[in-house]
Amino acid sequence: MAAALYGPGGFFTGGGSGPAQHFRTSVHASPLFAGALLRLVERVDAALGHPRTFDLVDVGAGRGELLAVLRTLLPAGLAGRVRCTAVEVAPRPAGLDPAIAWRRDVPEGIVGLLVATEWLDNVPLDVADLDDHGRLRLVLVDPATGKETLGGPPDAADLFWLSRWWPRAARAEIGWPRDTAWADAVRCVRRGCALAVDYGHLRGERPALGTLTGFRAGRQVPPVPDGSCDVTAHVAIDSAAGAAGTPYEIVSQRKALKALGIDGARPPVDLARRDPMGYLRALSAAGEAAELIDPAGLGGHWWLLHRINLDEHGSMLK
Repeated sequence: MAAALYGPGGFFTGGGSGPAQHFRTSVHASPLFAGALLRLVERVDAALGHPRTFDLVDVGAGRGELLAVLRTLLPAGLAGRVRCTAVEVAPRPAGLDPAIAWRRDVPEGIVGLLVATEWLDNVPLDVADLDDHGRLRLVLVDPATGKETLGGPPDAADLFWLSRWWPRAARAEIGWPRDTAWADAVRCVRRGCALAVDYGHLRGERPALGTLTGFRAGRQVPPVPDGSCDVTAHVAIDSAAGAAGTPYEIVSQRKALKALGIDGARPPVDLARRDPMGYLRALSAAGEAAELIDPAGLGGHWWLLHRINLDEHGSMLK
């Protein structure tokens, strides 16, 4: 999985057109998503007492689309204080706003907001499955064909994680590498918040057969790890939350976006008579909002939000 995604010629590092050509995320679905994040930025900024420099860091930034939109939305009081940083293993895309820094690692000492939108589902992991004798074995995959065979048993770290977070599974995706990656990212925030938005599941609802799959050109495909497709698995959100060791809240994207002003309500019909073009714009925005909060789609994503060294208590997503 690591080689298929991040190795030479990997899906994210091969220099192609970018992930947006292969799968649709909330960032790509509508600028309304960026608008909701802007309201969260403003809440974090207020909780921090409006610092001289507000760090806005996007981990797994793709081609920098989210930060590029957010920069156009920043109000005057924030625009001069926000320092935008994209964290991505792929090379910096041509034409990206020069005000957006580009680096491969998460910067230390962040004061502001760190965002990771559909990053953790692409942090490589191993998969365990039961053999004919009911024993857990690691799944091995032929990189060229995707054909699976069973290898040796999981190691002690794998078994510890499985016993705590994914017990009694027929097939499980061993999530401690995601926990480590997320905890490391959160530790880079000195004061402020860290937000992960991703497909995921909780301990009581782990899928019996796992979630590993692939995406290519907008379609779900077998997860052949040859660099030609995205290889992804849902995130054990509660495990990642506990690993970071700071106060957190977990809510659905539907609930979070509604709290940040996105409701998907259709515009009043009388607007069509008074302002036909305005009605069409409002109707389009309502459709985009409905996609973002659809519980069977993007609205079913989880938002994991950590508070780091903030004096104020309570939810940022209410």
